Amino acid sequence: MSETTRQAQEVYVSGLRNQHAVEKQAIQLLERQVGRLENYPEMEARMREHIAESEQQAKRIETLLEAFGSSHSTLKDMGLEFMGNMAALAHAPAPDEVVKNTFANFAFEHYEIASYKSLLVLAETVNHQDGLGLLKQSLQEEEAMARWIDEHIRPTTLTYLERSVSGQTAGR
Repeated sequence: MSETTRQAQEVYVSGLRNQHAVEKQAIQLLERQVGRLENYPEMEARMREHIAESEQQAKRIETLLEAFGSSHSTLKDMGLEFMGNMAALAHAPAPDEVVKNTFANFAFEHYEIASYKSLLVLAETVNHQDGLGLLKQSLQEEEAMARWIDEHIRPTTLTYLERSVSGQTAGR
């Protein structure tokens, strides 16, 4: 194995560990939010679906890491899960919690999209064929979630406004 290939493999494995931690953070963020979406049932259902996708994405990454004799970083996972909980809690007291979470989720999905695209470049570089298929599947799921959020920014904002104007609990 050439030095370039060895270094690319190290970067790839490190990126997989990082993405595993990001998926764990995503699960924490979404789990915190779904319990507070009683006035937004469609969003709650889609988030529950994406939690299951994120759990599968984390398992795919574990499979890829095993192929390199590695595993995820428990410390990174715990750190990012903690940050995910803190981020979700930061919006909880806000009257417009659902709108702020929508913005944050939209940004987070795009972070994940960029990360998966980078991992695909690395998988190609180290010729990890198994990684290409699994990472593309995860990328497609993240792109679908980002599209869903994008399509629902307007209706979410309007529902929030409608509920707020009528004096109903609007933020969640």
